[in-house]
Amino acid sequence: MSGPERKRLHPHKFTLWLGIGSIVMMFAGLTSAVIVKRNQADWQNIPMPQIFWYSTVVILASSLTIQMSIRAFKERNMRSYRSLITLTAVLGLVFIFMQFNGFEAIWAQNVRFTNSVGGSFLYIIFGLHALHVLGGIIFLIVLFAKAYSTRSRNYSAVPVEIASVYWHFVDLLWLYLFVFFLYIQ
Repeated sequence: MSGPERKRLHPHKFTLWLGIGSIVMMFAGLTSAVIVKRNQADWQNIPMPQIFWYSTVVILASSLTIQMSIRAFKERNMRSYRSLITLTAVLGLVFIFMQFNGFEAIWAQNVRFTNSVGGSFLYIIFGLHALHVLGGIIFLIVLFAKAYSTRSRNYSAVPVEIASVYWHFVDLLWLYLFVFFLYIQ
């Protein structure tokens, strides 16, 4: 190989980016379907519950904590890293809890799968997002367990970086979906 050797992308990071691309395509397809379907006569606008605004603040705060956890990990400040990775997972769980409360508020408005096309899309799209956040929380719990494990000390930042990229992605995805539903109504 002539010239400077190219820096290769770690295989796990490559796989993550493939997965993110797939998730983007899924949500692009779903939101495109909303745009098409909202012109039908039976479309019902769904007012966003106030708790979705608060949950947005929570998920953005979790992006900050996971970013800080990477820095702590790279500085070998394991005490801070453990606290920050734990806080990120807790904020993720709080986000899901708040989403559930938002869904309860929508349900209380008598928005059901059977009587509202718009409500059906909202439940499906926001529910799929919550599942992706839950997947991120599971990954954070694995990192948490490894951080407190005394069996092995692996100081590779790759798993933490992968978790961070994924977590930032689900945060940005939530912002997109939230703004989309606010303005599509």
